[in-house]
Amino acid sequence: MMPGGSPPRPECAPPGPRIVVVTLPGEVDLTNRGLVQAALASALASDPVAVVADGTGTAFCDSAAIAALIGAHRKAAAAGAQLRVVMPSASVRRVMQLNGADQVLRVYLSLASACADGSGSFPPPAA
Repeated sequence: MMPGGSPPRPECAPPGPRIVVVTLPGEVDLTNRGLVQAALASALASDPVAVVADGTGTAFCDSAAIAALIGAHRKAAAAGAQLRVVMPSASVRRVMQLNGADQVLRVYLSLASACADGSGSFPPPAA
């Protein structure tokens, strides 16, 4: 379990594709990037259709943490899964936009919209 976060957990009402949610801590940066990477890797090891990195409570995310999310996205794609990132914080989404991460990551404004996305389109509209 990550400090300020939670262990991976199955989420989003069955029946439907298996989605695992990993709750991100309030601040994600170089100091806890390894914990975030480990939690996302653990979630991917359960062979889900999608892993949702839930940043609902995340107010700060530095470039090292965004790089970790992009790395998790690549691992998910290689495993035939999706990484969906919930990030309602406008300031964090702005950082993602400035470094181009929003062109790589599937970013959602709410956990409900991330769980409900069954379109397979990429990137989905911010919802």
